[in-house]
Amino acid sequence: MTRGVPDRLPVRVRASNRTRGTVLGASLEVSESFVGRFLGLMGRRELPGDGGMWLRPASSIHMLFMRFPIDVVFLARAGTDGGRRVVSLRPNLRPWTSVVWWARGADGCLELPVGAIEASDTVVGDLVTLDPTARDGTSASSSPSASSSASSSASASSSTSPAR
Repeated sequence: MTRGVPDRLPVRVRASNRTRGTVLGASLEVSESFVGRFLGLMGRRELPGDGGMWLRPASSIHMLFMRFPIDVVFLARAGTDGGRRVVSLRPNLRPWTSVVWWARGADGCLELPVGAIEASDTVVGDLVTLDPTARDGTSASSSPSASSSASSSASASSSTSPAR
């Protein structure tokens, strides 16, 4: 354990659309605790262009106390290769009023700046990978074991979450 964060969880991930060869987010915060998922991006003034958040587990979200709109990509559980299928897309969710009650088959979601879905050409069925990164979006480790441990820790839990 390092600074209260278990070693198995990366602090940030890079979300890449393997199907299209595009990047959804270069430096996404990881939130896998109930409190972290509930708070999410609430209260923040903005979201950096390459930033966002990976919430897991999450099959529903809310936009209460949000100050800006976001794009949301719901992903299925990781497959044997570590990739996750896109099961639902919710572009341009408005602050305060938008709620996604349930995204069928979702194990987690990416909260991204508005326009990220369109810019990456992401569609339902695409395969997305989440790889550990440093805070600046660069690869945290080039070793295959680091990538596979992030994928395996991301697929370890199978519970669903209440709305964030």
